Amino acid sequence: MLHNLTGWHALIVLAILLLVFGSTKLPSLAKGVGQSMRILKDEVREEKKPTARDDTTAPVFADAASTPVPYRHTS
Repeated sequence: MLHNLTGWHALIVLAILLLVFGSTKLPSLAKGVGQSMRILKDEVREEKKPTARDDTTAPVFADAASTPVPYRHTS
């Protein structure tokens, strides 16, 4: 879909953004996008870190794995 885009297309899109948002709003918009990306990267890094979990507080259901789940008809 984006294989045919050239430098001219990018310039046209940039000119349209400049007309729509104005030159005063674009730096604050770019700053907001950068902060959002930084927060997203930090959250993804936190998700990948292994967490220490105390398994003694979690309830253990021994027969839950062997109990079949009843099938419900939607009609």
